[in-house]
Amino acid sequence: MDLKKWLKIALVNILIVAALGVILRYKIAFSLPFIEQKKILHAHSHFAFGGWVSQALMALIVFRLSVHSGIELFKRYNWLLWANLICSYGMLAGFIVQGYGFFSILFSTSALFVSYIFMFFVWRDINRCPQKNISFKWFKAATFFNSLSSLGAFALAYMMATKNVHQDWYLGAVYFFLHFQYNGWFSFTVLGLLSEKLQEANTSYNSLRSIYRLFVFACVPAYFLSALWLPIPDVVYILVVVSAILQAIGWIWLMRLVKKVQLYLKNSLSKLPYIIILLSLVAFSIKFVLQLGSTVPMLSNIAFGFRPIVIGYLHLVLLGCISLFLIGYTIYLGVIETSIQYKIALAVFVAGIILNELVLMVQGFAAMNYISVPYINEMLFCVAIIIFTGLVILNIRLKKTNSIVTHIPNTSAIANV
Repeated sequence: MDLKKWLKIALVNILIVAALGVILRYKIAFSLPFIEQKKILHAHSHFAFGGWVSQALMALIVFRLSVHSGIELFKRYNWLLWANLICSYGMLAGFIVQGYGFFSILFSTSALFVSYIFMFFVWRDINRCPQKNISFKWFKAATFFNSLSSLGAFALAYMMATKNVHQDWYLGAVYFFLHFQYNGWFSFTVLGLLSEKLQEANTSYNSLRSIYRLFVFACVPAYFLSALWLPIPDVVYILVVVSAILQAIGWIWLMRLVKKVQLYLKNSLSKLPYIIILLSLVAFSIKFVLQLGSTVPMLSNIAFGFRPIVIGYLHLVLLGCISLFLIGYTIYLGVIETSIQYKIALAVFVAGIILNELVLMVQGFAAMNYISVPYINEMLFCVAIIIFTGLVILNIRLKKTNSIVTHIPNTSAIANV
């Protein structure tokens, strides 16, 4: 099974994620007594991480390694991709049927071990690859942070098994997992793919490597951006502020490099994927501004004290930053057509994401002032339908071509990894 088929499976999976989102929003706005909210919520989030994002990222990493090594590596990795897919569907069914129970925990744990094996394979093949690329650094770090995030999952499992759940430790473990998934595994892989395109445009390797180092140094202490509500020592708080500043500097630097080669990127990616990826970069910019603002204790307490703001941020990253980039990159590879049908689908999907963030922002600010907004849940349900509709149109007829972009970046600026 090649990249095209794996990405098509991933796009079907995000449609399932959106369908669960519609059910969740319907239950909140109206009555759906035979559906248990927590079970669907866990299924929704775990399948989004495993079945959609991780499945797509793993396939893209294998593809880029295949291109650089000159060897068809999917034959070597297919069993791992199948294992991740089976675990994802196992979690989906397990959480829907029993919530946190034997089967959901079994498949969740199995998915973690798949991530460990995937990291080992990726590091090994990168070290063997004759052609070195800046993306390899990002991919190594991404797979490491993916494995590191599992410590949060194991901590949660231990607390639930021993029935010794302390609220602060529970939230700390949840945010540990989320941080190294969102800001490690997801973001580092995406930034690796972006850096590869910049290197292809003859961007300075030293600049790209320096940006990578800024993000790597900042990633671990940046976890405490999600835990500023804990009584952390002053020295840790200083590290948190420094990490947020380093990330902001790295991102501004990266965007300046993007601006320098924007004409090349527009011509290389073609217009539609360029626009979608550009929207993703805008979402990333908002993300880093919010992270920098969260270093102010008062703002951090407000943000983490109101659920709509937390949900809005998580959706901003998962949908705005990561999903838009993956879909834009998928169009660039030739898996999705650039026909009118798909342009409409993408317009509907993007509109749904923007509306979702706007409505959640209104709900969050209203909650901060203890104001009830009429029909806010009904509006969020309608937005969920819009997102789902865009993905339905996108999945109706995926491109049947076998053409996949396999261009290898310019080697003139390549140094050893």
